[in-house]
Amino acid sequence: MIHFLGKTLITSVAVLIAYFLLKNHGVYIDGTSTAILVAVVLGLLNSFVKPILIILTIPISIVTLGLFLLVINIIIIKLASEIVPGFKVDGWLPALLFSFIVSFVSSIIQNLVKSNSTTN
Repeated sequence: MIHFLGKTLITSVAVLIAYFLLKNHGVYIDGTSTAILVAVVLGLLNSFVKPILIILTIPISIVTLGLFLLVINIIIIKLASEIVPGFKVDGWLPALLFSFIVSFVSSIIQNLVKSNSTTN
């Protein structure tokens, strides 16, 4: 449970950073509580829906050498924007950039937290 809460908090921070970088480029978030809800919904979608989409699109992913996985990430972000009130992504390119930024920032934060916990 603590791992889930920590990962959700890290993803929430990453969502807010992505929003601040893309707010003039088609991404809108109402506030911090919406960012937390987006992080929870993204976690659930990535856990349950994304694996199903990956399995269903294996032939396309093989033909495109894995690039179709970017389309799946866009679909997950767009689906989250439909589910969460106060979160809006206008277009596929902002969704792709949002996905990249959230992944990159959350990865950096997780590595920083992990390296700090091992040194103490």
